[in-house]
Amino acid sequence: MSKKNVDDYLQEGMYGTRLPNESERKMYLGTFRERVAFVLTIGEVMSNKGLAELERQLKQHPKAKILLNGNISYSFLKEEKALADRFSIPHTTVSNQENDTEIGLVLTYPYAVDIDQISLKDIEEKPAPKEKEDEEEKNSNPSKGIVSKLKNFFH
Repeated sequence: MSKKNVDDYLQEGMYGTRLPNESERKMYLGTFRERVAFVLTIGEVMSNKGLAELERQLKQHPKAKILLNGNISYSFLKEEKALADRFSIPHTTVSNQENDTEIGLVLTYPYAVDIDQISLKDIEEKPAPKEKEDEEEKNSNPSKGIVSKLKNFFH
C-alpha cells in the first residue's frame, strides 16, 4: 500500500472516500453488476412488459432481493411490489436524485452470482434449450417424428 499524502486526505475530506466501481453502482441502483440476476428498464417497468419474466425470475431466485428505482411513480411499481410480496422477496426503493440510470428494477443478491444474460431483451432473444433440441431432432430424421412423439408421450 502506498502512503497517503496531504492531497489524498484533502480529496477525501472534500468529496468523501472513493468507492470501487462507482459508475457500475450508479447504474444498478447501488449494487455491483456481478450480483445482479435480472434487470428491467424504466420503460419495461412502466409498461408492465416484463412481469411474466419477472415472475419466472422470482421463482428461480427465491433468496434474492429487489431494488426499485425511486424516480418511478408508485402506481407503476404496484405490480412488481405485489409479485415480490407474493413470493416473499424483500424489496427496497432506491431514491437518488443525483444518479441518472435507465434501470427501473434490479433483482440482486448480496454476493456475486455472475449471470451473463440479465436483461429482458437478452433473455427473450435466447432460444430455449428444449426447443432447440426438438428442432434438431425433427431436422435429423423427419420420418421418425411421429414415432418419437408417441414414445415421448408414453414415457
